[in-house]
Amino acid sequence: MKLTTLVIAGLLLAAAASARAAPVETYVQTQGPSGFLKGTMLAPADASGAPVVLIIPGSGPTDRDGNSPLGVKAAPYRLLAEALAGQGVASVRIDKRGMFASAGAGDPNHVTIAAYAADAHAWAASLRHDTGAPCVWLLGHSEGGLVALVAAQTPQDICGLVLVAAAGRPLADILREQLRANPANAPLLGEALAAIDKLAAGQHVDTTGMNPALLPLFYPAVQDFVIDEMSYDPAKLAAAYPGPILVLQGTTDLQVSLADAQRLAAARPGIRLVELPGVNHMLKVAPAAPGANAATYADPSLPLAPGVAEAIATFVKSPAGAPQ
Repeated sequence: MKLTTLVIAGLLLAAAASARAAPVETYVQTQGPSGFLKGTMLAPADASGAPVVLIIPGSGPTDRDGNSPLGVKAAPYRLLAEALAGQGVASVRIDKRGMFASAGAGDPNHVTIAAYAADAHAWAASLRHDTGAPCVWLLGHSEGGLVALVAAQTPQDICGLVLVAAAGRPLADILREQLRANPANAPLLGEALAAIDKLAAGQHVDTTGMNPALLPLFYPAVQDFVIDEMSYDPAKLAAAYPGPILVLQGTTDLQVSLADAQRLAAARPGIRLVELPGVNHMLKVAPAAPGANAATYADPSLPLAPGVAEAIATFVKSPAGAPQ
């Protein structure tokens, strides 16, 4: 009877501890250029002293969970936030200005990387005020990595950077490489490369008569944004930022290569590079075969790949994470 009582008491204590450990989800907002920017904070139950990470989304209509109406349902940012909370790290994932719950905060077709960087600073200042954290970590995924790098050129409120699947070269170089890598693009290659050259030179491309297959890449409404993005060299920005930087890159990422991560890591001494074997752009375990890799983009049931949250949590909790 005594043993049974002790077992029951132990189970009750374990259940109570589990309840206490449940992360706390809060809907948060900060003032944007013409309206409020919205997001979701997920924090450990005891968030006192926890590092705070702002997750900056990638390109296009990507929402705070990392999903997109273009067929992406993998929810990588939500899964990452949950895993970070389990590691004792608070995070805020956001909707970009002009999109989703932040629709009232500006025109999504009339933005710049610098504007997104200004939004990141607005979030950082707001989160410092609300949480009491001395600074906020910027975690940029894909195009969000460039936003984080630009924001860090004015480092107030920023602890450091976590660049996840982020480009290490100018966008024009990456587009040229991707187009050349697919033999199926051969009939369109000349027209596409000429258009990229014009945009990289700061000129608009006339899409009248353009092959319809190329229109999504050169849609007139987003050409100003593409021209702006092509003006940045991520590695040069990384070299100019003196604070802590972690570069995290999966080896089966079909959108951003390991060479990009290596270029970022080589930008200056002190940048940490963590390679994640068998991990793709959605931060899921995936083969390199394009079809099977792409299938993970639409599968929210797949868990976050092992090692992703652990690497980030270790970095933001480390002495190297102290403000510079």
